[in-house]
Amino acid sequence: MIKLGSHVSMAKPDYLLGSVKEALSYNANALMVYTGAPQNSFRAPVEELKIAEATSLWRENGYRMDDVIIHAPYIINIANTVNPDTFSMGKEVLRNELIRSRAIGAKYLVLHPGSSLKDTLENGINKVVEALNEVLEEGFNVTVCLETMAGKGSEIGYRFEHLAEIIRRVNYPLGVCFDTCHTWDSGYDLNDFDKVLKEFDEVIGLEKLHVLHINDSKNELGARKDRHANIGEGYIGFETLSKVVHHPLLKSKTKILETPYIDGLPPYKDEIERLRNSSI
Repeated sequence: MIKLGSHVSMAKPDYLLGSVKEALSYNANALMVYTGAPQNSFRAPVEELKIAEATSLWRENGYRMDDVIIHAPYIINIANTVNPDTFSMGKEVLRNELIRSRAIGAKYLVLHPGSSLKDTLENGINKVVEALNEVLEEGFNVTVCLETMAGKGSEIGYRFEHLAEIIRRVNYPLGVCFDTCHTWDSGYDLNDFDKVLKEFDEVIGLEKLHVLHINDSKNELGARKDRHANIGEGYIGFETLSKVVHHPLLKSKTKILETPYIDGLPPYKDEIERLRNSSI
């Protein structure tokens, strides 16, 4: 069976236990959480997260903690060359998220590479490499997965080559999270997904691909805007996303929906069922 889930909330009082219950209500066998609000660094102590209860319930349903994905908060920008305080804060927040991911028992932490702001792409990549080498030196037994980005503003990671360079220059194992909306928006035509996957394999290597974000896009190919749409409601389309989800080379990869709520309600149970039951 394909490993398919969605982003779920994590809030008091049940924290991770509530996240697992939410994922199970969607008939998901994978999930992704932020360990706190993505816009700030405030975090409840790991002792309050009900990790043991959540792990027990998840495993009782036959699922693995490898498919519990943590997403780093958006406030991290380790590509920042302009403000040393922002760069240092990003490293510290990333370090804390790795500690929390390890405590949860997660295997993968998804990270946006960051933005170089008014500096060059090359200098931004240099700072990402510097930060990751410094933070990962401590050892966490958690793999940081750099996310493919849409290319809005001065984002790093909208070309596979950006991620390949970072991976090559960092002294510790890294992975990749392939976001379908971002990759489409950055100019990769997913209608010819075999070609895109072949290019990914040649530039980065499929063995580095651990997580996929499955999202439709509100934008035309190459718009570089990053606006998620519900499955089948955007320019990528249901058929193409179904091919991604069911692609034989991606059978072992964890796939996560990040699509928008509809009328204030999560669409994930329906979208997971439609994708899981779709043929290619």
